[in-house]
Amino acid sequence: MSAPYEEEAALRRDLVRHSKALYRLGYMPGTSGNLSVRFGPKTLLATPTGCSKWMLKPEDIVVTDLDGRRISGTRNVTSEIAMHVAIYRARPDVKAVVHSHPPIATGFACAGKPLDEPLCAEAIMILGPVPLAPYATTGTKELATSLASLAADHTAILMANHGAVTYGDSVSDAFMKMETLEHFANICLVANQLGTARPLGHTAINDLMTAKAKYLANANVVKAPISISA
Repeated sequence: MSAPYEEEAALRRDLVRHSKALYRLGYMPGTSGNLSVRFGPKTLLATPTGCSKWMLKPEDIVVTDLDGRRISGTRNVTSEIAMHVAIYRARPDVKAVVHSHPPIATGFACAGKPLDEPLCAEAIMILGPVPLAPYATTGTKELATSLASLAADHTAILMANHGAVTYGDSVSDAFMKMETLEHFANICLVANQLGTARPLGHTAINDLMTAKAKYLANANVVKAPISISA
């Protein structure tokens, strides 16, 4: 098997594995939600429409061009592919997009509340402030437009009365950001129910950004293999 086919097979498995994980978490009930990943300079791999993520198989994945038009696949392209395309266009560095409906974060979206209160150190480092995109009908150009203006400066977005979208440098990265988003939403809900939510100040936030830079630099260091003598 040549390298491009091996890469495509691996990405298909990656999409299926994370789709099933999102389903088990309760973020993609029924046939809702979708994932995509860049494959080469001119194509995307995306989960299809009308398919339970629990029952998804690698052969169900659809190949599209960068406008979201199907190139190959036995299933149809999700009607929400424009959302993914808008983010890829706004963020050339993004390699994967996850759209799902995590219940607590979606509750904030339905209440018209962004998740931009700096309450949790982890969320600040991983997500930053999460804005709320204005409502637009699912699958429309208007929905894609509502995300495009926010995508450049954020890593996660709530969509009013709809759900959430996260994106990153891999399917795993986008998936973990979605997990963190729902975790943060739960923390915000509890802190505000207790009535004593205490946001971090500017100094603490700046210190966290410095810590984040150090963490990323350390994570990107390629360590030499350790030699173990017999």
